[in-house]
Amino acid sequence: MTAWHWILLACALAYVTKLLGYSLPERWMRSPRMVQVTACLTVALLASLTVMNTVASGAQLALDARLGALAVAAIALWLRAPFLLVVILGALTAGLLRWWA
Repeated sequence: MTAWHWILLACALAYVTKLLGYSLPERWMRSPRMVQVTACLTVALLASLTVMNTVASGAQLALDARLGALAVAAIALWLRAPFLLVVILGALTAGLLRWWA
């Protein structure tokens, strides 16, 4: 199979999964347990995406300026800095670390 076949298959599976979600009874989706699961799942997916984009370069680990920028941004978030300031601090940290290294 070519890459386009795999892409079309993935698209079809995503569509079917979405369609199945609409066919579930509404009471299942409104239950407190399902609300908690979906909230935790969103955070877990976002955290894994952040980690993969920070420390992965292809199939290898890359410990570079991105890790320092993430650490500074995490500290700024922990100190409840405004989001724009968090982004600016992370970008400045990455720039300084790349310039210094």
